[in-house]
Amino acid sequence: MSLPKVVARPVADFSLLHGSRHVLIVIPQATTLPTELPAYSQWLAVLKRKDMKPAELAKTPLAIDLPDGQRLALLMSDATLPRFEQLTRLRQAVVLLLEESPKTLTLWATDADVSRDLLFTALVNGFPLPVRKKKPAIALAKIDLFSPLKTADLHPVIALAKANNLARELTALAPNELTPATYRQRIRHLAKAYGLSIEEYGLKQLKKMGAGAFCAVAQGSHEDDAAIVHLSYRPSVPENKPRKKLNNVALVGKGICFDTGGHNLKPARYMAGMHEDMNGSAVALALTLAAAEMQLPVAIDCWLAIAHNHISSTAYKQNDIITALDGTTVEIVHTDAEGRMVLADTLTLATRSKPDLVIDFATLTGSMHVALGTRYAGIFASTDELTHWAVTAGMASGERVCAFPLAEDYAKALESKVADVKQCTLDGEADHILAALFLQRFTNKRPWLHVDLSASRCAGGLGAVATDLTGFGVVWGATLLAQWLDLQ
Repeated sequence: MSLPKVVARPVADFSLLHGSRHVLIVIPQATTLPTELPAYSQWLAVLKRKDMKPAELAKTPLAIDLPDGQRLALLMSDATLPRFEQLTRLRQAVVLLLEESPKTLTLWATDADVSRDLLFTALVNGFPLPVRKKKPAIALAKIDLFSPLKTADLHPVIALAKANNLARELTALAPNELTPATYRQRIRHLAKAYGLSIEEYGLKQLKKMGAGAFCAVAQGSHEDDAAIVHLSYRPSVPENKPRKKLNNVALVGKGICFDTGGHNLKPARYMAGMHEDMNGSAVALALTLAAAEMQLPVAIDCWLAIAHNHISSTAYKQNDIITALDGTTVEIVHTDAEGRMVLADTLTLATRSKPDLVIDFATLTGSMHVALGTRYAGIFASTDELTHWAVTAGMASGERVCAFPLAEDYAKALESKVADVKQCTLDGEADHILAALFLQRFTNKRPWLHVDLSASRCAGGLGAVATDLTGFGVVWGATLLAQWLDLQ
């Protein structure tokens, strides 16, 4: 998973753009165009033809083709817009150039923050997701960035772009390519590359441990390759500096590599795309790797619940009563509510060390899609303070989240006559809330955020990302961690 070579160049005058074939220029919003702008007269002619005023370039980027074969795109930045809208405009501008599959992209911006966003947008959209066609997509090879940024300033942007690309790449892989076994192998390679420790709890070990909730889902697969995978990141400390006590964060991800629904089999229409049901684990993994690459001053334990939810003679079924790792007995109501099952035991493991913060990511419920569509993700938090941080991080990152209640009166629907708790209900009402309340039982009363990733796929792209698969959660998570660490 390689990124284009990024070359940082100082902003001087527009003459430096001579000879570049695909150029995006971002200038501050103004009522007129600067006369020194390349192809100034052509831009005026295009604006006149479209009956646009220059200031409207803040909403609608434009591109022109010059006789020498050069394509220029132009956008005005508007700092008053919400960050989501700013990123959307940058994505629209970048796509005007990337649609020609250039090998080199030239970017020009005079503002440092805009430059960072512009570079991130180019890096994620210049990355082709895996397809299996005879003619492969052409990957972007180089980015020339004219901006106030120095080479050292680029590192966090590149790390986040790489993480977003990884999350989307893993999610895009066909289910015969990304099985629990091959996924675990990929994770091992990544752990070695990033210097992370790794521990894998296989199905046999989990059965001995009493992780009945996870095993109930995994037991329907003929391949004994399901596991809970634990990655640990600890920032390096120079030998001459004393090691300080680090705040600890647990990241938990749902990694169902294919979800048939089990015995409550999904109709074909709703089973299509269920290889993407591991997206939560991809986000948690990618966020951990980004933190390691940026050397964030925080200890991170990443827990990935990796399995299939298949139908077979050994698969769990309605009315089964299983015992979770923490001893809670669970009445099975619907086998397609498997995500909360594998997360229950994974959260139990993740919270045994009493982390300072727990965040789980999961494509968990269809009812969250009903509630929000695909442009926001839903969050649940154990405290009002965490809710505030989560929503603030959404506004700051451009990956927007909406908070939902963890109201105890909803929990009456999960009361069981034969077990400690029902897994879900059959009517599906407020299932996103019920799923969160179910998971909260297994958080050991730790500070906890649950992210229901309804925005993991959005037709036509979302924010900075032009593909349907968005990688939502990576930048939000990094922004939240940065804000949280600042307050510790």
